[in-house]
Amino acid sequence: MCGITGMFDSTLARRPFERSTLQRMNESQRHRGPDEDGLFLAPGIALGHRRLAIIDVATGQQPLFNEDGSVVIVYNGEIYNYAELIPELQALGHVFHTRSDTEVVVHAWEAWGERCVERFRGMFAFALWDRNRETLFLGRDRLGVKPLYYAMRPDGVVVFGSELKSIAAYGPFDHALDPCAIEDYFALGYVPEPRTIYSAIQKLPPAHTLCVRRGAPPAEPRRYWDVRFTTDSTISDADAQAELVERLRESVRLRMISEVPLGAFLSGGVDSSAVVAMMAQVSGQPVNTCSIAFDDPAYDESRFAQEVADRYKTRHLVDRVQTDDFDLVDTLAGLYDEPFADSSAIPTYRVCQLARRHVTVALSGDGGDESFGGYRRYQFHLREEALRSVLPLGVRGPVFGTLGRVYPKLDFAPRFLRGKSTFQALARESVDAYFHSMSIFRDDMRAALFTPAFKRRLGGYRAQEVFHRHARRAGTDDPLATIQYLDLQTYLVGDINTKVDRASMAHSLEVREPLMDHPLVEWLANLPSRLKVRDGEGKWLLKKAMEPHLPHAIMYRPKMGFAVPLARWFRGPLRERLRNGLLEGALRRTEIFDQGYLSALIDAHVSGRRDHSSPLWTLLMFEAFLRRDEQAGVPVKAGALEPAEAAS
Repeated sequence: MCGITGMFDSTLARRPFERSTLQRMNESQRHRGPDEDGLFLAPGIALGHRRLAIIDVATGQQPLFNEDGSVVIVYNGEIYNYAELIPELQALGHVFHTRSDTEVVVHAWEAWGERCVERFRGMFAFALWDRNRETLFLGRDRLGVKPLYYAMRPDGVVVFGSELKSIAAYGPFDHALDPCAIEDYFALGYVPEPRTIYSAIQKLPPAHTLCVRRGAPPAEPRRYWDVRFTTDSTISDADAQAELVERLRESVRLRMISEVPLGAFLSGGVDSSAVVAMMAQVSGQPVNTCSIAFDDPAYDESRFAQEVADRYKTRHLVDRVQTDDFDLVDTLAGLYDEPFADSSAIPTYRVCQLARRHVTVALSGDGGDESFGGYRRYQFHLREEALRSVLPLGVRGPVFGTLGRVYPKLDFAPRFLRGKSTFQALARESVDAYFHSMSIFRDDMRAALFTPAFKRRLGGYRAQEVFHRHARRAGTDDPLATIQYLDLQTYLVGDINTKVDRASMAHSLEVREPLMDHPLVEWLANLPSRLKVRDGEGKWLLKKAMEPHLPHAIMYRPKMGFAVPLARWFRGPLRERLRNGLLEGALRRTEIFDQGYLSALIDAHVSGRRDHSSPLWTLLMFEAFLRRDEQAGVPVKAGALEPAEAAS
């Protein structure tokens, strides 16, 4: 795993770049690749690389060139089918000088051009410069495991990198915050692709490439892949279970190719346990597994992880951490470079820290919930959909809309009494209802959160458009398939993959995700939804397929998740920091937020009347981001939201 960065003058001027600038940008990502660094500069182009050596440790240094030096690449990731592509490219006349998957990308570009990415199976983000074509080619993997940011500057220079911090290191840039990104963040807890928190910088979306040719008009990203939920397979239950095991085993086997120590995260949930079971079956030696144990039994799954470790006789490593592990707030703001509100980033950071003490590569179970239908919210949504299909919106809207407004919010009541959110969801059409269930600050809360001046800046934009934009591409009317598609395009990329990439790279740890193998994802999308959610059981197919391989209690126990006790923190050790940060600090200076509403949120939570822990954490992480920018000399004020020409 690595970090990449660079600059390209897309004008005919071919302005040279300073080596010191490229070194500064590259060094900002040292944590992504502590083993080696490499730089390439030529008129109008500069490429930087930080290397974490995993495959072809001896000869896989970057930047890497083709035979005559006319094509050069910096690359982050793993192409798992590279060994299959080498003989095909050799038959076309290409000569290899290394055993690295990076060189495969170079020759694949020469052979197949922009469509080369369609041949790759893996996780990747790369920047390739072709001198003869005077073309910069950027690519990102299908499911967005590896990140890639870029900025098209007004002077024609394209600046890019694995993290936002490398672009910031280029030099002064417009720090104007994107109002739409702020709206998205407070709805979802992250800034979804292609936006970043800054108007001047974008993310290259998953399954997209960007081809920038010198002297040509500004380029737009091109999509090269999408998952299609046909759900029309007629495979039997038994055959689906057998085929799934074989596909899982193959995906895991491919991801165990490494020249450095390798292991796995083991949480005790079904996804990570399935990955470890497959690893143990294809490995000739005991598997290294890593778990986090919490001192509070309400959050501790370590006994379940131990049960799987005992069954497969793994070398099991456990790190016990305090549940009150809230000292990472400022560390997280620096890691993510933009607001990020998933509090499970804290234990994720800790388990990566533990794993790196023993291995350089770790396999994870991420991506299983999205493809197998594992989230509990999927079952709630399907029950609501059954009612929505019976009652037309013209009836549901007025009836359930009224109930949603007048019904009290009973955060601490039994679930069957907490009907307010359900009524609100039933008053909406399907996509809006799912967005509502995923929102941290829901529509009425965001309406109260933002000042009138900020809402005018939004110009009527609402974060729901993120889901509607993807829903228009989903190509299915199956209720479960639709929301699975939405999660694959939004939550998986913007939340899960972002969280794991930054937490792992902070410790120079490579994480590989067998359940995000794109052929596996495509195959699962072809299966009917009854194989995913059945009789009130999520991940039905995965659990049935794993019954011979895992203890029954592991698969059929209630899902816990990687949670931290936010509600208690904000009523205890973080209470003063919360109040000071939200009411006296950087948030106040932005003129984005209604101060009376912030105060009411805090008071309602601290008093115990309501549980606003997730919204308050979202605000606290936004405050930490703003404070970090302030400390870097970037003023935080209403003017920071001005368009670039006004802000300057």
